[in-house]
Amino acid sequence: MAETIASELIKLVFQKLSDEAMKQYVRAQGIHNELNELTTTLSNIQDLLNDASNKEITDKSVKTWLNGLQHVAYDIDDVLDDLATEAMHRELNPESEAITSKVKKLIVPTCCTNLSLSHRLSHKLDGIKKKLQDLEIQKTGLGLIVKDEKPKKASRRSETCLPDVSRVVGREGEVERLLSKLLRDEACCKDKFSIVPIVGMGGVGKTTLARLLYNDTKVKEHFELKAWVCISDDFDVFKISDTVLQSVTRENKVFKDLNQLQVALSEQFKDKRFLLVVDDVWSENYGDWENLVRPFHSGAHGSRIIMTTRKDQLLRKIGFDDLDRLRSLSQDDSLSLLALHALGVDNFDSHMTLKPRGEHFVRKCDGLPLAIKAIGRLLRTKTNEEDWDDMLNNEIWDIDNGDVIVPALRLSYHDLSADLKQLFAYCSLFPKDFLFNKEELVLLWMAEGFLNPSNATTSPERLGHEHFNNLLSRSFFQHAPNDESLFMMHDLINDLATFVAGEFYVGPDNHTKIQKEDLSKHHHLSFISEDYVAYHKFEAFKRAKNLRTFLAISIGVDESCCYYLSNKILVDLLPEFPMLRVLSLSGFEINKVPDSIGSLKHLRYLNLSKTEIRELPENVGNLYNLQTLIVFGCENLTKLPKSFLKLKKLRHIDIRDTPLLEKLPLGIDELKSIYTLTKIIIGRDDGFAIAKLNGFKNLHGVISIEGLHRVQNLMHVPGVNLSLKDITKLELKWIDVFDGSRNGPLENEVLNELEANGDRLEELGIVSYGGTKFPNWVGDPSFHELVDVSIRGCRKCTSLPPFGQLPSLKKLFIQSMDEVKDIGLELFGSASVAFPSLEFLRFEDMSGWEVWSTKNEGLDAVFPRLQELHIKTCPRLINVSLEALPLLKVLKIDRCGYDLLRSLVEATSSITNLEISSILELRDEVWRGVIEYLKVVEKVSINRCNEIRYLWESEAEASKVLVNLKKLEVDNCSNLVSLGEKENEDDNIERSLLSSLRTLEVSSCEKMTHFLCPNSISIVSLSIGCCKSLTHVFFPLTTKQGGRKKLKRLAISDCEKLMENINNINMPMLQHMYISDWTNLKSIVQLSNFLHLTHLFISNCPGIESFHELQLSNLITLLVKSCERLNSLPELSNLTFLTHLSIRNCPNMDPSFSSSGLWPPNLISLEIGGLKKPMSDWSHQNFPTSLVNLMLLLEENVSNIGQLSHLLPSSLTRLHIWSFDKLKSVSMGLQHLTSLQHLYIVSCLEMKHLPDTLTSLQHLLIINCPKMKHLPGETVLSSLLSLRIVGCPKLEKKCNGRGSHYWPLISHIPKIQMHDW
Repeated sequence: MAETIASELIKLVFQKLSDEAMKQYVRAQGIHNELNELTTTLSNIQDLLNDASNKEITDKSVKTWLNGLQHVAYDIDDVLDDLATEAMHRELNPESEAITSKVKKLIVPTCCTNLSLSHRLSHKLDGIKKKLQDLEIQKTGLGLIVKDEKPKKASRRSETCLPDVSRVVGREGEVERLLSKLLRDEACCKDKFSIVPIVGMGGVGKTTLARLLYNDTKVKEHFELKAWVCISDDFDVFKISDTVLQSVTRENKVFKDLNQLQVALSEQFKDKRFLLVVDDVWSENYGDWENLVRPFHSGAHGSRIIMTTRKDQLLRKIGFDDLDRLRSLSQDDSLSLLALHALGVDNFDSHMTLKPRGEHFVRKCDGLPLAIKAIGRLLRTKTNEEDWDDMLNNEIWDIDNGDVIVPALRLSYHDLSADLKQLFAYCSLFPKDFLFNKEELVLLWMAEGFLNPSNATTSPERLGHEHFNNLLSRSFFQHAPNDESLFMMHDLINDLATFVAGEFYVGPDNHTKIQKEDLSKHHHLSFISEDYVAYHKFEAFKRAKNLRTFLAISIGVDESCCYYLSNKILVDLLPEFPMLRVLSLSGFEINKVPDSIGSLKHLRYLNLSKTEIRELPENVGNLYNLQTLIVFGCENLTKLPKSFLKLKKLRHIDIRDTPLLEKLPLGIDELKSIYTLTKIIIGRDDGFAIAKLNGFKNLHGVISIEGLHRVQNLMHVPGVNLSLKDITKLELKWIDVFDGSRNGPLENEVLNELEANGDRLEELGIVSYGGTKFPNWVGDPSFHELVDVSIRGCRKCTSLPPFGQLPSLKKLFIQSMDEVKDIGLELFGSASVAFPSLEFLRFEDMSGWEVWSTKNEGLDAVFPRLQELHIKTCPRLINVSLEALPLLKVLKIDRCGYDLLRSLVEATSSITNLEISSILELRDEVWRGVIEYLKVVEKVSINRCNEIRYLWESEAEASKVLVNLKKLEVDNCSNLVSLGEKENEDDNIERSLLSSLRTLEVSSCEKMTHFLCPNSISIVSLSIGCCKSLTHVFFPLTTKQGGRKKLKRLAISDCEKLMENINNINMPMLQHMYISDWTNLKSIVQLSNFLHLTHLFISNCPGIESFHELQLSNLITLLVKSCERLNSLPELSNLTFLTHLSIRNCPNMDPSFSSSGLWPPNLISLEIGGLKKPMSDWSHQNFPTSLVNLMLLLEENVSNIGQLSHLLPSSLTRLHIWSFDKLKSVSMGLQHLTSLQHLYIVSCLEMKHLPDTLTSLQHLLIINCPKMKHLPGETVLSSLLSLRIVGCPKLEKKCNGRGSHYWPLISHIPKIQMHDW
């Protein structure tokens, strides 16, 4: 028998009504009769749900009736929650209640003193009663009857025994064929990468197949870089590129525009054979695809891009005429897959009576693997033939829903218990392809009241994990491709969740479908965190008085993004949602939480993580129902409210990464329900005492204990019992001050008592510990789950613990241990193989360290898996004796002696990436000895090694060992004269030396006088910057046609003595050229034929007069800045690919660039100003309609922007006005810019007046306009999403916060910034 979500809600209502405390309080309020009547009516209706659950599948009227019942159940739950909250209020505020009672007795008769709450609820109770009566009346017309059926108990015989997810049935041929395409050599192919398409309908297994290929052992070994990005229907080139870059670098760099981002992406992929999976592509736009893959052309030959898609139009545009679509599984394979998931075996041989039924199922699933798996997981809970027959004969198979929902998936949902249906429907709040965390989702479920254990020994959290795993086992959830700790839903499953959630949930994709008259039906709302979230987006929801969920969802990997939320949403909108259970505003630039937050008395979950808040209002203590408070990453948070003591139901407090929070509120130890407290601060006499930790019996997860230096009495520590708690990450911190106040022996005993559970601990950090040695548990092999250890600032310790015994340790960081002089056998312990799993090792700031030895006859191996080693600021480390490091790939050494460098390279022959900085006494002969061991190195970076004068004796000698070198970076080597000691540009003939070198960067080498480019045949990117003494750059003489044809990027900057020409240069394939501060350069014509040039930047080159004759037919971006003699440019109208043009501060340049008077036909962005003729004298310009971004700057004669209205095309969406010395007004002249969204006015010292007519304007920036006193009118301000005012003191005063002149007109703007430079 199927169950409905309404039945789960009603069950919860009855559960609350049966609570004795609730019964007593209801009687005290005099409303027990009303609730009893409701209970009776509700019980009668509950008896009909068995029948209704079956009829709702085919009868829409019954579905509507059930929706009505679910709304009523929500209403009753709200009333009961009101009563329970009021009871808690009276219990926690007895003094206030007593005073209130005395006042009431003086004012009103005794008989009326209990009418306050009941009076408030009476209207709602009457309405509920009426709705229930109507529902009961409707039962007859719907034909609903009482059916005395009981739910069948699902067998749990195999629910946790999932089949091997790595096994893919029926795709052996496809796997073999696709692997061949991925791994075969295509050196002759002109393109660096080729596309491997996987095309097929939804649910046919495209992503599963791609994941199998992605994780194949041969594939992992074949490709140097791998990345996976899910695209879906939002083909945003910037976001996709950012996701790919961050997935391969593991860094969160911020890029202002797509060009910067893709340059970085190109550098990252340069000369590397890569595999990129672009999953679930819906776009058919070839231009978008070309923009996306442009950076990947820098990769090595043999690279691959796997594209999974349901549509083949884009692939056909790319050039695929014959596409093999991934077909549905055959009957036999379908049957095998069903058996695997339903029975745990790959056939029906031992279940022959079920085989005919299985054949029926796979026919109904049409060979769709997703549907077969879902049915299989469903049948896994069915124990006999009758159950299988019931599933086969279910009416759902016959429903015609326009192929929106796969029947097999709907049947799988229909078979769920009511509580699981409710939990699954909640996931409709997530957008497609959203990656979610199990722990976070369980906390949201708990906050919504969905997790109600049937016995006292099971916590809601544990029940939530069980339910989550159940849904995972039934294929409603699946692991994320790149991160097993995250989860997602297949698109078809997401569609199913949205379908079953119905009118109760409004997900991010459904906002446009909202009917204003139906707002009262919505109980749960989510939205995507965007750059600017405006008030008007949610204004209509003011009528959604029953809203329980207001959930902001951040998508993507860029955690550095700033999101801005309208203050009116906080102040005016949220108080309109009195029934909120969940409020999440994570990641928004919120600096103050309004006091009205305290009125949301039903709130269970409050997430303000990564906001700018400094404190929480004191009335947060009124949120008696609060279970979860998340302020993780609030770096400005200084205190928590004193009223925390009232939050008796609080279970989870996440205060990680709050460096300014130095004290916990008094009484927090009385919150006995705490499960999560990520940061514990030991206080002084009146603060939190360590002994109170024992009161948190259920503490688990991530914990940082700070202020341990304040523990003065060991008697307080033993009761803490961390070993009895389920802690996975533990950090123990003392103060980083080592003076006479520290008590080393006491700290040793304290640390000894803080031993965690070795079966659970995964990460350990010990910071600023003051003892001279570590207790025995630190490094004990019983900690078999420990993978990450960090020991920092333990300045008094003389030796390290035996970390080599830890069997699972992968990452070890040792920092600032001043007294450690010798690291040897004590680090290994008694293990025969020391550090068997360690992959990453870092030592930093070890000022006393002198000896490091890993040689010991009793050891079979040391560091057998070490891949990355960093050593920084260990200047005394000289005596180094190491066993071989067979797998070491990355070696980084900074501020250490040359002996260490030499010893380490001698211990390994596998280094591919070497980065050294400030190596003491690293002279030429020492360095040349080092490179003898770098036969497989691919990247070398040398920084601030000031004794080096030459990197090698000659390029020929270097080529004998640096056979794999691909990238060389040399920076701030002040005595470097040239790369090779024996260089003669006159007789140096071009030859294929250093044949692997592709990228060379030399910067800030102030004594370098000449530069002879090595491997000039194959080098792809060359950058020379800030070499003040450099006079000559040479390329060897060309001996064969096409020499140096591979050079694609040339950057020369701030080399003021460099002569006019580069000798022997020939760069026909050049694509990017960046020239800056080259004083003697008179022409760039000799540098290249420019046929392939796409980006040209020339800045501060006073000798250049013209490059009119250049053929720049492929140019995309052109920037010319501060070239005093430059008087002409190439014919612009011929540059059909040019999209970005900047011409600034070229006083000899005539603005009549084009003889035809035409601009590049596809120009998007133009920056212009500081030319020979003032703008006021310019004639009308025939700008193309593609121009949307215009910056005008450095103008002395214009006082009113109306003088330039003829220069402002109506297509503009962004206008910048910079440094107009006499400009006073832009109030007129912009009226025709009906699409303008961004207006930036900077350094216009006379500016006073802004326009009142730009109703499309969304972003207004005013900087350094000291005479500005007024903002534009309300019609302009009402549409703004951002307002920034800097250096305008009079205007700032009128806009600065509540109570200022303009605040009522601007308070709705999400981003308001006013501050000095």
